[in-house]
Amino acid sequence: MNPRLRSEAPFGHDPLGYAEAMLSEGARAALARLDDTLRTRIAPLLPAAWESATLPGAVIDALAPLDLMQPVGVEPAEAASSVFSGYRAFVLARTDVSVATAYNAQSGLFRTAVRRGGSPEQVAALDDAIRSFALRGVFALTEPDHGSDIAGGLATTATREGDGWVIDGAKRWIGGADAADVLVVFARAADDGEVKAFLVPRSAPGVTLTRIEGKVSLRPMQNFDIRLDGVRVDESARLQRVDSWRDVAEILRSLRSDVAWIATGLQAGALDAAVAYVREREQFGSPLGGFQLVQEKLARILGNLTSSLGIVTRLSARQDAGVLRDEDSALAKMQTARLARESVALAREVQGGNGILLEHGAARFFADAEAVYSYEGTHEMTALIVGRGLTGSSAFV
Repeated sequence: MNPRLRSEAPFGHDPLGYAEAMLSEGARAALARLDDTLRTRIAPLLPAAWESATLPGAVIDALAPLDLMQPVGVEPAEAASSVFSGYRAFVLARTDVSVATAYNAQSGLFRTAVRRGGSPEQVAALDDAIRSFALRGVFALTEPDHGSDIAGGLATTATREGDGWVIDGAKRWIGGADAADVLVVFARAADDGEVKAFLVPRSAPGVTLTRIEGKVSLRPMQNFDIRLDGVRVDESARLQRVDSWRDVAEILRSLRSDVAWIATGLQAGALDAAVAYVREREQFGSPLGGFQLVQEKLARILGNLTSSLGIVTRLSARQDAGVLRDEDSALAKMQTARLARESVALAREVQGGNGILLEHGAARFFADAEAVYSYEGTHEMTALIVGRGLTGSSAFV
């Protein structure tokens, strides 16, 4: 008997048809091209990439020509929408979270920082090169001693000297910094105490990168500690529309939904891996897919995935309509990341002992869900943002 709930490329299991309802035919075609590239050119590289903890240059080499930030056949307004960028992140994460994170570092964090934080002249000068990956960059905000409390604790400083600035400090967990041309460094200005943003060349004197070793999640994605010792940049390197933490918060508010989409996409990948395995694996003389307890676990994963899709598609639609509220994006990130943890555990569980092997797929999503649960806002921090919205009282210390 053929299954009625099928995985339809490029969106996987989508029984309520969110993708068809939310995306134009052109957008779905662009994402189908992405899915084909992921399956044929990138997925075969992933087991070795995980073993070696390296992200092959061939990944971005394969993705950049697709021009996914403004693809052919997609109207510019839709290409720039939260719905399209969300589904792009979903399709990428369904293959691998490191691949999604590497792409979003450019298309989300770096591009958004320039587009929202730069002057019109800076945007006009840089955006085409960012879209084509001719200019690569990363978002350097988190510090060794400040993650969740970065708003008040940011310790990197920028001191005005003549027509330029001198930057001193440290950043941590900066993904893909070794491949970047520039680092978007957030620093507190010594004169007014406000947060500014600077485009710092990776090769500038005083910039030192140290790779973070020993990760169990996001292994192909390279993360770095960055030291900035007396790094000099011109005033022209300062993003002109970032003059306070409020401006940084505006950038971050528009990005948190991307992480919720990644949390949703990894559930789709985990479900694909689980279903493929139980259809082929036999125990006690029967395919695993025919056992009641196995089917119950698969049904729970699909329920979590479908619930997550409902949250993120509605969130992105509201954002595209101009409604951007911290409590909305925080709720989406909190809930989808929480459900992702359960989904990947169930996917690994139905694969038994084989579930810890890379070749069966679920192990990668199982490990990566832990990173997604914490980055871009931990469960606790996002819960407090939601709680503040519900009660009107801030519980932040």
